[in-house]
Amino acid sequence: MPHTPTAWSTASRGAPSRFDFIALLLVLGLLAFFAEASRGVLAPLTTLDASPVTLDPHHLPMYAARTTLRMLAALVLSLLFTFTYATWAAKSPRAGRILVPLLDILQSVPVLGFISVTIVFFLSLAPGKVLGAEFVSVFAIFTSQAWNMAFSFYQSLRTVPVELTEAARSFRMSAWARFWRLEVPFGMPPLIWNMMMSMSGGWFFVVLSEAVTVGKTTVTLPGVGSYIALAIEQKNLHAVGWAIATMLVVILLYDQLLFRPLVAWADRFRFEQDPGGVPPRSWVLEALGGSRLIARFLRQLRHAARAVGAAIRTTTPVVIHIEAPDHGKQLDRIATGIVGALLAMALWEAVKFLAPELGWHDIGMTLGLGAITGLRVFLLIGLASVIWVPIGVYVGLRPGVARIVQPIAQFMAAFPSNLLFPVVVAGIVTWKLNPNIWLSPLMILGTQWYILFNVIAGAAAMPGEMRHVASNFKVTGWLWWKRIALPAVMPFYVTGALTASGGSWNAAIVAEVASWGDEHVTATGLGAYIADATSAGDFHRIVLGVVTMSLYVLLINRLVWRPLYYYAERKFRLS
Repeated sequence: MPHTPTAWSTASRGAPSRFDFIALLLVLGLLAFFAEASRGVLAPLTTLDASPVTLDPHHLPMYAARTTLRMLAALVLSLLFTFTYATWAAKSPRAGRILVPLLDILQSVPVLGFISVTIVFFLSLAPGKVLGAEFVSVFAIFTSQAWNMAFSFYQSLRTVPVELTEAARSFRMSAWARFWRLEVPFGMPPLIWNMMMSMSGGWFFVVLSEAVTVGKTTVTLPGVGSYIALAIEQKNLHAVGWAIATMLVVILLYDQLLFRPLVAWADRFRFEQDPGGVPPRSWVLEALGGSRLIARFLRQLRHAARAVGAAIRTTTPVVIHIEAPDHGKQLDRIATGIVGALLAMALWEAVKFLAPELGWHDIGMTLGLGAITGLRVFLLIGLASVIWVPIGVYVGLRPGVARIVQPIAQFMAAFPSNLLFPVVVAGIVTWKLNPNIWLSPLMILGTQWYILFNVIAGAAAMPGEMRHVASNFKVTGWLWWKRIALPAVMPFYVTGALTASGGSWNAAIVAEVASWGDEHVTATGLGAYIADATSAGDFHRIVLGVVTMSLYVLLINRLVWRPLYYYAERKFRLS
């Protein structure tokens, strides 16, 4: 149950209160934010050259607003993608055999690969306008957010308790009602934690997403990412400091205004409620819950939703219960066939594109570089797991600690590795260190938090009865970890580790090539190969590198992470 059970029911009665005033300020502030952040998106592209990005800190609030709006737009698109793609993959075993490996491939494709393929299409949607470049940037950020959320929701749909599914069948709920009344609420708490991670992970690639390149022309959008890129290019440490401070303020704001209210709201959807636990709280949610104006608006919205639902039930009662399954299977076969055909066509086109220009030597070299990068990824994921799994369980079982850790972890997850380039490059050059070793931690700097956030979500979802039984029987030490903690968080951990692994491959493009002004340090690996090919404009080598990286991620996921995931799923159901 929500922490203010009577707020929404009593807010519509009586005179306006301070909650109405706070809610009005929040709504007006949100409208002002959207208006300011979207200014100039319909202007010609030439306006960007007339007012280029500068390192003047007075422009940082506007840059931060533009970047935040792009990330929020990408987050909304990621939610839509999650509810459709992950649901289809979880509900249809036939489609899942294609969609899940395809998701593995998509999360391994570098952001640069998505930008180079889609840039012409998105710019053509708004020719000569800034809006076209904004589309490219939002899509690039979307590719750094969506896959993690889709994996999380897919895992939730696969682990819905059997008793809840049977209860839905007993009430003869339609597939639509079961999805919104059972499956989405059940998957909402871990999904929100992964939304936090996705939003923070978007900062990691924001530098790449705000510089749109068309041939030899680069369109730089105003934002924090382009500000950071300019600061690195000019070796301006003061500007880097201002960028870090701005990121901290932005992360704290959307923690207070977006994610903390969502965490408090989603607490009512926990499958098990600990009677002695203290539910999370949010002053924004309490203000909205106590607002008379917001309550009236929500009441009208509920009436409209009920009217739409009643119209659907009265017009299509037979289709929902009788004809839908066969029709759905037919559509599922058709859609699965279309996806399979598209994948085959894409593979054939890639082979035709690469074969005339590249030989077996190039293929062998990229496979060898991929093996080196893969070794780094495995070592780093193992090290991060040893560190963050115990910490995540500790934090997830203590809501008070989680409220403190949440914004700190968000900031650390959002911290782009580019901002550490001055220290890393200077240290490697000064002490003549091996870049193959000392650049490696940058690969997991942002992706290790996928493990922490998912383990926190899994520990927070651990049934209270399980903890109380363990306490009553005095189950402690390694036995507690083996029988209680690890089985409960295992599906969440595998989801986080799988996503962290794919994200680390993607981050290799940034981490294996570090620059600070005119100084460049490069590690041997597939990420550096793709980054060098991108700088040289060698599209054939870019495609070969991306295909090789996707192949490695697909094989590792199918041979390592997928079997481990299915094992964890069985352990979760048995527990």
